[in-house]
Amino acid sequence: MNSKVLFVLTLICYVASFGNAAVTMPNVFSDHMVLQQGKPISVWGWAEPYESVTVDFKGITKKTTAGSEGRWDVELPAFEASSESAQLRIEATNTVVISDILVGEIWICSGQSNMEWNLNSAETGAKAVAAANFPQIRLLKINSRPCAWAVRDIDNKWLVCSPQTVGDFTAIGYFFGKHLHEELSVPVGLIQAAWGGTRIEPWIPREGFEQVDALVNIVRHIDQAHKNYRENLPVKMLEIEKWINEARKALKIGKTIPLQPEWPRHSLYSEGHPTEPTCLYNSRIFPIVPLTHRGAIWYQGESNIGEGMLYYDKMKALIGGWRAVFGQSDLSFYYVQLAPYRHYGSDALPAIWEAQTAALGIPNTGMVVINDIGNIEDIHPRNKRDVGDRLALWALAKNYGRGNLVYSGPLYRSMAVKGDKIEITFDHVGPGLTTRDGKTPDWFEIAGSDKLFRPAQVRIVSDKVEVWSDEVSAPVAVRFAWDNIAQPNLMNKAGLPASAFRTDKW
Repeated sequence: MNSKVLFVLTLICYVASFGNAAVTMPNVFSDHMVLQQGKPISVWGWAEPYESVTVDFKGITKKTTAGSEGRWDVELPAFEASSESAQLRIEATNTVVISDILVGEIWICSGQSNMEWNLNSAETGAKAVAAANFPQIRLLKINSRPCAWAVRDIDNKWLVCSPQTVGDFTAIGYFFGKHLHEELSVPVGLIQAAWGGTRIEPWIPREGFEQVDALVNIVRHIDQAHKNYRENLPVKMLEIEKWINEARKALKIGKTIPLQPEWPRHSLYSEGHPTEPTCLYNSRIFPIVPLTHRGAIWYQGESNIGEGMLYYDKMKALIGGWRAVFGQSDLSFYYVQLAPYRHYGSDALPAIWEAQTAALGIPNTGMVVINDIGNIEDIHPRNKRDVGDRLALWALAKNYGRGNLVYSGPLYRSMAVKGDKIEITFDHVGPGLTTRDGKTPDWFEIAGSDKLFRPAQVRIVSDKVEVWSDEVSAPVAVRFAWDNIAQPNLMNKAGLPASAFRTDKW
C-alpha cells in the first residue's frame, strides 16, 4: 500500500477513535439547568466502552466506568437548594463542563394542547411575559418527534426564564413554577413535554401498560408491531438494494430513474400525528430518564373522550409507568380535570370526570377542578394562571409542608337518606361551603327508584348539602354537575370549586 495512503488511513482511524472516546452528556444536562434538591441525583452520559469517567459537583467526586455499550451512570448525594451558580464537571479522555447550574425543584409539565398552550396566547399573557424576569426559573422545552423506539437524547437545552424566552413556553407550567418559586424562594426547573391533540397512550411506557391487567392487549399490540417491523425489514432492504443498482444504471445512461420503494412504516409511528402507544414517551420522556425530579403536572384527556372509566386504567398505567422508569415510587402527579365543553357526545365529559376523580385513589396524586373558569364554547380556556396556581397549591400542601393550605375544592365523600331528602358530605370543605354568586347551589338532580333525575332544591347546612324535590318522595340518588356544559356555583370559602359526582352506578 502507498505510504501516503497508509498514513491517511491511520490518521482517520486515530481521529475516529478519539471522537468515539469523547465523553458526552445528554442535553437535559446543559448550561442553566436545575438539579433536584433533597434527593440523590442521577447523572449519566456516554463514553468509550469501559472508559473511566469522573464526575464532580460542589466538591463531591464520583468515579465510574462506562459499560460495554458506552453508557455510564453515577449517583450524587442530595444537596440543599442553592441559587449560587455551580459547575458540573465530567472528565474522561476529554472534559465536559456544564455551567450555571442551580439546585432547587424540577417538575415535568406534560399532556396535550391545554398544557402546550403558550404564555403568549394565554389570558393576560402579554403582561405576564413582560414581567417574567425570573433568572432562578429555568425552562426546557422538548420538541422531539414521535418514535416507535426509545430515543437516546433530545435536541433542546435549558434556558433562563426571561421575557425573551418564556413566551413560547407552557403557560400553565410557567404559572405553576412561578407560584412555587415565589412561595419557596428556591430555583425551579420546568420541563415541557406536551403535544396538542395527543391521546394518553403515546405518553405511557410499556412498563406502565404491563402494570394494568385491563391494558394487556396494548402490550401485545406493541410487541406485535415491533415484531412485524423487524420481520419486514430484510425483504424491504433487498428491494431497496435492488433499486439502488437500477437507479445507478439509469442515471449513468440517462434513463428515467424508477420510483424508490417505500421504507416499511412502523405501525407504532404516525409521521403526521402521534397517536400510538409509547411514541411520545420514547422521544420526549425516555431521553430524560432517570433524571431526578419532584413530580409531574398533567393536563390531558380531551382526545380520550368517550372512554369513561377506561381512562382511569390508562392514568394508572401512565403514573405507574413513569414512577417505574424514573425509579421514584413516590413521584408526585398532579393533574387537571377537563373543563366543561359543549361539543362532546352526551355525558362524555362527566364520564371522564369520574375517571379522573377515581385516579385520586392512586397515592401521591392530586386533581385541580376548573369548571368555574372554562369556556363551554372553547376547548382551550384562556385562563391558565388559575390552573397553574391551583396545581401549585397541591404541591405546596403535599410536597412542601404547607399543611394549612386549602388546596382542593369540595369532593364528594358520602350520602345519607334523611326522609325525603338526601344529605351530601364532602371532603376538602375548608372553612365552609358557599357559592361564588351568592345564590342557591345549582346543577343538582335527584332521583327515586325509577331512575328519573329531576332538578333538585338545595340547601347548604354547615359543611353539608341537603338535596330534595317535591316530585321525589323517596329519593335514592343524587347527581351534581353531570352535564358537559355544567359550570356549577358550589365551592368552598377558599374559592375552589366542587367537582362533579354521582351517587348512583346507573
